[in-house]
Amino acid sequence: MRVAIVGATSALAHETAKFFARDGADFFLVARSAEKLAVVAADLKVRGAQAIETYTLDLSQLEHHDAMLQQAIATLGGLDVLLIAHGTLGDQRACELSVAETLQEFNTNALSVISLLTLSANYFEQQKRGTIAVISSVAGDRGRASNYVYGTAKAAVSTFLQGLRNRLAKSGVAVVTIKPGTVSTPMTAHMKQGLLFAKPEAVGQGIYDAIKRRKDIAYTPGYWRIIMLVIKSIPESIFKRLSL
Repeated sequence: MRVAIVGATSALAHETAKFFARDGADFFLVARSAEKLAVVAADLKVRGAQAIETYTLDLSQLEHHDAMLQQAIATLGGLDVLLIAHGTLGDQRACELSVAETLQEFNTNALSVISLLTLSANYFEQQKRGTIAVISSVAGDRGRASNYVYGTAKAAVSTFLQGLRNRLAKSGVAVVTIKPGTVSTPMTAHMKQGLLFAKPEAVGQGIYDAIKRRKDIAYTPGYWRIIMLVIKSIPESIFKRLSL
């Protein structure tokens, strides 16, 4: 299996990749840090991965996306799976005070993902097979005062994926929306760790399973589907009085 992972040094991407490595997959790994990419590549090689190529790129540079995807396709001789896993959990308060901060977060978490999806969708549609998976978030299910800039970006991605899924289903291509809840990773290290925080290993397993099963939408852990169903059902008149 030929797997390209964008944002390959993120904790969730790495944990997911470990399962594909055990299957003997070939990898094309993309991230900003060459040093971190080398560490991930070495780990996956030990775990059973076959060919591994790395590519250093700041994903906010949209103009370089097409060259990166073309390199991935050429290097692996095609793609079976594309996992888009990059993103940032920005400072909500900083975004409230700065248009530039807000737009930067939206560019990283939404526009760069939509750029990659637009380019890769055309490749997979022509190929008439394969799987595109994207790590979105439960944060996109309802806007909350504590993280609505991040949530808005994830909501945009999830809606885009829904439409893309409808389009590519006719070509036999699966589009998988991954919606993790809170996970104990470096990105959330500054947050108070509560009972709902999941281990990255468990979430990686969930992402891998969702990709293999070609699921449409996968909440991981699964209990977040119920939690978000409850949160979405709260009337706006009540919700705006809550501190969430």
